[in-house]
Amino acid sequence: MKTQIARIMTCWLALALGPAVTVQAGLTLASRGRTTYVIVQPTGVTPAETRAARDLADTLKQMTRAEFKIETAGESVPDHAILVGQGPESRAMFPEVNWERLGEEEIVVRTKGARLLLAGGRPRGTGYAVSWFLQQQCGVRWWTPWASSVPEKSVLRIPDLEYAYQPVFESRDPFWFTAFNREWAIRNFSNSQSAGLTEADGGSIRYKGFVHTFYSLVPPAEHFDRHPEWFSLLKGKRTHDHAQLCLSNPQLRDFVVERVRQWLRESPEARIVSVSQNDWYGTCECPECKKIDEAEGGPSGSMLAFVNYVAEKIAPDFPQVAVDTLAYQYTRRAPKTLRPLPNVIIRLCSIECNFAQPLEHPSNQDFARDIRDWSRVCQRLYIWDYTTDFAHYVQPHPNWFVLGPNVRFFRDHHVKGLFEQGAYQSHGSEMAELRAWVLARLLWNPGQDDRSLITEFLKGYYGPKASPFIAQYLDLMARKAANHKLTCFSSPEAPFLDFATLSEAERLWNKAEAAVKNEADLLWRIRQARLAPHYAWLKRWDVLQKECQAQRASWPFSVSRRELADAWLATATGPGPRGWSRMTHINESGLKPEDFVARIRKEVEAQP
Repeated sequence: MKTQIARIMTCWLALALGPAVTVQAGLTLASRGRTTYVIVQPTGVTPAETRAARDLADTLKQMTRAEFKIETAGESVPDHAILVGQGPESRAMFPEVNWERLGEEEIVVRTKGARLLLAGGRPRGTGYAVSWFLQQQCGVRWWTPWASSVPEKSVLRIPDLEYAYQPVFESRDPFWFTAFNREWAIRNFSNSQSAGLTEADGGSIRYKGFVHTFYSLVPPAEHFDRHPEWFSLLKGKRTHDHAQLCLSNPQLRDFVVERVRQWLRESPEARIVSVSQNDWYGTCECPECKKIDEAEGGPSGSMLAFVNYVAEKIAPDFPQVAVDTLAYQYTRRAPKTLRPLPNVIIRLCSIECNFAQPLEHPSNQDFARDIRDWSRVCQRLYIWDYTTDFAHYVQPHPNWFVLGPNVRFFRDHHVKGLFEQGAYQSHGSEMAELRAWVLARLLWNPGQDDRSLITEFLKGYYGPKASPFIAQYLDLMARKAANHKLTCFSSPEAPFLDFATLSEAERLWNKAEAAVKNEADLLWRIRQARLAPHYAWLKRWDVLQKECQAQRASWPFSVSRRELADAWLATATGPGPRGWSRMTHINESGLKPEDFVARIRKEVEAQP
């Protein structure tokens, strides 16, 4: 009875006194421009952990106006301390963390008493812990190298935390031009070697060679005349013209082993070396290569036998290095009996797929079969995925809503590394910023809701007033492309680029621009994104006019094709914010925006 009375009195007091008697868990890191906290660097921190502490201090100051001093740990650690990095002080304060078994990129975020720990495995874990904390607990977003959201907070309070995470993918490369920015990559969990990450940033996954290395390893100009037997036998003749190597030749195998050793001695930082086919067909038809291929069900047989030989020979001298090869085009299917050695990476390529639909869709059943087969036999399966239209970087490419399902598909099939190839040669490609950011987030944690990430990006980058119209545009284009095979070399004649669809898109983009007409930064971003549908209009102008007339519809432009082209070029190549650079590539082959518009002017002038 006494216990019951006590409970009743406690509840009555809480109701009567309200929030004043509520005991809140968590830490108040800053209030009204002041902080009682210091950032403490444990003894023996790495340059990457030092950089992470500076980034934390700078961002917290930007948010709260409070000065977070950075100190090196002394004889004692203050009660109000944010410990950044590994070291004896972190270990002493947080003995419950299994410090000896932290993965290289695993993060640990914990509170205890009034202290906060942001740490992780080496070399990059602590930097990722800081980035995760600033994003998940403070609401910071780094959308692009030139656009971020850092909320101002008069009071910065965080809950009690006990979080650890090891990324699913060991190699994470959102290979878009936007993602090559060093600071953006650090903050968005990319360990791509294309981002220029230095040792002070924690470094990156380093390759020697990357792909299509056969002729880099065995240059035909140096070796074909003396050793034609090292190259493919095609139609009864040894050749190096659009050919491969004779993978069964014993002397060639030993030569390549020595070349790989030479490469790795030249690049001791490399942890992966590429031994992979040229970017064409031409597999060897000699009796020995054919014998292996027939026994294994295809050319992946002779390829894997060759790569296994190289990997086995270099392993004693380079135990930290894996040999990477492609399962690409003619080598895509897994062999019947051969198995990759533990130090072999198979990189399966999705180039033939339909990117309007997830890889689990029936239209992609051949690729789904291949990934299942490889995942059963390969300890380190990597993927080369395609997320752009190489023939038309600036053309609408409605694959936005398959990115998340596909990354989870890879996760579920035990993939260890993901290379998401996009438009990599300049800024200005269609929805490049969205794809880079969404992919980076998904590569770090595939379990996130990709639709929510897309919505968040649209709102954060284009603004809350314009984002609903751009979201409707994405839905429209994806819906119209759903029954079309969307390849990474799609044509402007694709059926979803019809008058009815593009005119509806034009209406939505007009609304998006009008919503931010007085906000210069947002208006610039929207006009950059609008280059894509206008590219389709410029490419198909005459056809679309005929469709418009047949439908007795209204033409949506008051300007001529030439005037629209001139305005398009001015937007694509005009000035922009710091961190951005003008468009230089319309497609992978190198067509310049100036040359694209010059062609349109010539076509217009040639018309009667």
